[in-house]
Amino acid sequence: MSYILHYAPDNASLIVRLALDSIGAPYETVLVDRARQEQRGAAYRQLNPNGLIPTLETNDGAIFETGAILLWLVDTHRALGPAHDQPGRGDFLKWLFFCANTLHPHMQMLFYPQKLVGGDTRDQQRVIDGTQRAILQDLDTLEAAAGTVFGTDTPTVIDMYLACLLRWSAIYGPDDRAWFRLAKWPQLAQICIRMDALPATVRAQSAEGLGPTPYSAPQRANPPEGSAL
Repeated sequence: MSYILHYAPDNASLIVRLALDSIGAPYETVLVDRARQEQRGAAYRQLNPNGLIPTLETNDGAIFETGAILLWLVDTHRALGPAHDQPGRGDFLKWLFFCANTLHPHMQMLFYPQKLVGGDTRDQQRVIDGTQRAILQDLDTLEAAAGTVFGTDTPTVIDMYLACLLRWSAIYGPDDRAWFRLAKWPQLAQICIRMDALPATVRAQSAEGLGPTPYSAPQRANPPEGSAL
């Protein structure tokens, strides 16, 4: 089975790229140029009506929503997470969807407060302050749970999801970085260190310009094509 990944560098499609490369599944990439707002165009919306990145074309049709793509890959390839008939499946599902439905949306609120409250800078700052507190609480929750179906020596799609979310917390959003220090969460920091050394990360570094330590000490992407923002 071969796939087509519609991606933009250093976007949520990075998580799917890591999963595909770790599985060893053949795939092609199609750039969605954010600088030209291609994700909002009619052609892309035929695949993903929400106009969001990523979309994965499969033999089952186009799949969107990062969590849905990851779960579909785990179930289809019986890799990177427990199958439906294996121990730990319940824990795997709850933490995967905690990342997809709780932590990831909080980060989107932090990065794009104007989408919630418009252009008033005071309202935006209130959103930023409250969202930062929510993210810190989310990360405390994940730190306490690490070592079960994620945070072990064998990475799952949850580790890949978390490493990317932690990367983005460190380099995007408001200019003040004092609120986020990865070292506060030793288990999550270890996930980032392990992910830095993953062969799939090495391939992503080249494809998306992620820098030498993309998760443990990240820097903004310098991709060979497209735009991260």
